Amino acid sequence: MEITVLKTNIMIKTIIHKLYESRHFWRTATFSEVAELYASRTLRTMAIYIGGGFASVYLFEEGLSLMVIVSYWACYYLLKVPATFIAAPVTAYFGPKHSILFSNILYIPAMIALGFYPQLGFASVLIWGLLNCMSMALYQVAYLVDFSQVKSMEHGGKELGYMNILERVAIGISPLIGGVIALFYGAPSIMWVSAAVFLVASLPLMQTLEPTPTRQKIRIEGFPWRYHRSSIVSQIGLGFDVLASGTVWSLFIAVVILPGAGDELYVTLGALSSVTILVAIVTSYTFGRLIDRRRGGDLLNISTIANAIIHAFRPFVTTPAGVVGVNVTNEVSTTGYKLAYTRGLFDTADISGQRVFYLVVTEASGNMGASIAAFILVGLLYFLPDITAMQLFYFIVALVVLLITTVHFRIYRR
Repeated sequence: MEITVLKTNIMIKTIIHKLYESRHFWRTATFSEVAELYASRTLRTMAIYIGGGFASVYLFEEGLSLMVIVSYWACYYLLKVPATFIAAPVTAYFGPKHSILFSNILYIPAMIALGFYPQLGFASVLIWGLLNCMSMALYQVAYLVDFSQVKSMEHGGKELGYMNILERVAIGISPLIGGVIALFYGAPSIMWVSAAVFLVASLPLMQTLEPTPTRQKIRIEGFPWRYHRSSIVSQIGLGFDVLASGTVWSLFIAVVILPGAGDELYVTLGALSSVTILVAIVTSYTFGRLIDRRRGGDLLNISTIANAIIHAFRPFVTTPAGVVGVNVTNEVSTTGYKLAYTRGLFDTADISGQRVFYLVVTEASGNMGASIAAFILVGLLYFLPDITAMQLFYFIVALVVLLITTVHFRIYRR
């Protein structure tokens, strides 16, 4: 298994070198740094979605109620807010690549613990939650700092498109792989396979030096809070979208559309996810080039409005065919606004003078948004039947995600 994943890592880096090295001669970062980051994130994404992508459904199938599962995610995202601020000095001191390595190592015992849920009970969820929270907070900060540093200034949108292609292909393929493993070897086994892939995902990080100076200190004083207020507010809407499109949507499918499917549920979920691969490739490349042509602001607003409409439609989905339709259209809208948003985020980080702290503040705001969304769903589940609560939740999300359009990135005002 590890040999196969290692070969995949080498293949990814080779393809990236051949396609882009001759054309991107102006960049300051080496191609090893960019290819390494692409390969590591692709493998990490595969590891997460082989096992972690099924975590909520796995716990639901093991007997935990929706109320408990959603309460876990509410507390998880709330805890990630201070964890994100803790991750900032760690990233500044050790550098983003070492921080990503630490993050991968933390995730390995987290997935192993979750795999032992039938034996350990809720204690495994607590171990998984704590280590998962620390790992993801550290990774997100380190990745944002690393990629914002090594991206091309002139073709940042295109590079974000390439990164998104690799990421979305991994997201599309990995759940199907995990579903097949769960069908033949049981659901706990996918958590252990996920841990093994996380280990291999760390290997690309050993091959080049840090792209930023290490042993830095975070400077908070003088941070222009008013200037970046729109970034903070818009991230609340982004947090709502992350929770609604991922965790809650998987649970909605399991509860409303495919109840009682057993281990076949994992294969079906994986297959329903994989249909978006081709769409992800086309839209990522197209939208990336559109952003570089200074149309990112329009793309962000239009895609966000489309995303809100899709959320409002989710409560009416009752068949697997409907799930496919929602997944495909959601892929287009989400890719559009996320690529445009991330490009604006990186540009603002470049000119802020406080790159790490700015990225940390926005990331923490997104986690707070996801936590608020989860707590709202917990309240709905307390007063309403499960299905009704999730349906009403999506109408609320459809309104809140429009906050994403309130962001004012300078790059889109030129």
